[in-house]
Amino acid sequence: MKIAILGYSGCGKSTLAKYLQSHYHIPLLYLDTVQFEADWKVRDRDEALSMVAKFMENQDWIIDGNYTSFLQAERLEQADHIIFMAFSRWNCLSRAYRRYRRYKNTSRESMAVGCKEKMDLEFVWWILYKGRTPEKKRYYDAILDKYHAKSIVLKNQRELDNFMENQHLRGKQ
Repeated sequence: MKIAILGYSGCGKSTLAKYLQSHYHIPLLYLDTVQFEADWKVRDRDEALSMVAKFMENQDWIIDGNYTSFLQAERLEQADHIIFMAFSRWNCLSRAYRRYRRYKNTSRESMAVGCKEKMDLEFVWWILYKGRTPEKKRYYDAILDKYHAKSIVLKNQRELDNFMENQHLRGKQ
């Protein structure tokens, strides 16, 4: 089974990815660990693409993250399931702040080693506005339209809880 998880910053993509990995016992790739090396240094693009391409050779996988430049078209085409987390901007900000408080001055599992959790005005602006432009919304809507049959949209915690309690993804159980 191949699962692509997309969504807005702070919505809980990585947490859901980890849950699905433990539920289905299949390999997981956090794209933030591909994008960044220690201390938030951006990884060489060719090296990053090679890492994603190699990971996608697995028979089963979960890939967490948006990153269009990391073979997103191929990921979405190959995915058996596309989960889009469409939580509200204020919910995402609240979740990101809780994550920041939990992981402050440490690196969480879904980030590269040495990328300490941070919360600054640029990131807040991204969560509330820059990451939710009309163009981005249209882009995500186009993905969901194109892959309607294999897409799952989760808009809030209640829907996420229900999804996690009632795992009915076709494929490996």
